[in-house]
Amino acid sequence: MTVANPLPNIQPLKPLSLDELEAPPLTLSKMAWLKFRRHKMALVGVGILVLMILYCTLGGLVFSEKFANYNDTGIALQPPSSVHPFGTDVIGRDILARTIYGGQISLLIGLIAVMLETTLGIIIGAVSGYFGGLVDSLLMRFTEAILIVPQIFLLLVMAKFFAGNIPNLTILGREFSGSVVVIIAIIGLTSWPYLARIVRAEFLTLKESEFVLAARATGSSTFDIIFRHILPNSIAPIVVSATLGVANAITLEAYISFLGLGVRPPTATWGNMLEGAYNYIDKAYWLWLFPGLLILLIVLSINFVGDGLRDALDPRSRTI
Repeated sequence: MTVANPLPNIQPLKPLSLDELEAPPLTLSKMAWLKFRRHKMALVGVGILVLMILYCTLGGLVFSEKFANYNDTGIALQPPSSVHPFGTDVIGRDILARTIYGGQISLLIGLIAVMLETTLGIIIGAVSGYFGGLVDSLLMRFTEAILIVPQIFLLLVMAKFFAGNIPNLTILGREFSGSVVVIIAIIGLTSWPYLARIVRAEFLTLKESEFVLAARATGSSTFDIIFRHILPNSIAPIVVSATLGVANAITLEAYISFLGLGVRPPTATWGNMLEGAYNYIDKAYWLWLFPGLLILLIVLSINFVGDGLRDALDPRSRTI
């Protein structure tokens, strides 16, 4: 008489191979990469972002800035063709060349503004969260005061009064409008409060952790505890915030440039290229289509990468 297996659906455990037994444990960076790789849209965002950077950098080797600023009214408002793939603008400048050099300035504004924003946000948030008490109260009230001021309104006012007073700059053979400095400074100086509050929350959580108490017991200085022990463990939300901040800075520059108060000529950006296009929306679609499409692609790709980084660097998510 045969006895039926009481647990027919349970399979015997497969023994681990020697390679699996000897495989080293995954590091946090490898775990983050594996999780990021599973985020398909983030990978698409990385691909688009790389292509956009190559477009703006390698394109400068094909077209000179002099060609991008050269105007010929005899070919004004020409539609896309084999000679001018993106068409020409109202004074006969090649739009393809201008999107290349305009993209360089838009990316430059985004990166430098985020570097300024991240530096201020980390310093103020770290000091506020670590020391607490009166220091925390004063810094957070100051942060809330900055948050109250509408960023777009401040950008418009400051650009109106200060952009025209700064002379053009020549850096590495390229001439930049003085308004570029004003836009970078205003975006960087008004965007840090959100990051500062994130960093403060991380420091409030981590400053009583065992590794921080051990660092204090061994005589580590306050500077070392803040920047060598706590800050590296708070890097995940900082990276995500900085990534999304680049897209925000590019979008803000496009807003105010479209209103005529952003980066001034002769410097081209995707935003101020749109400024001269709103009167020709029906007549010359290529004036707004190509710079608008590039802004859309760069902002979407950065947001996709930011979403992937947020999921990959989330310490509460351990699934791979």
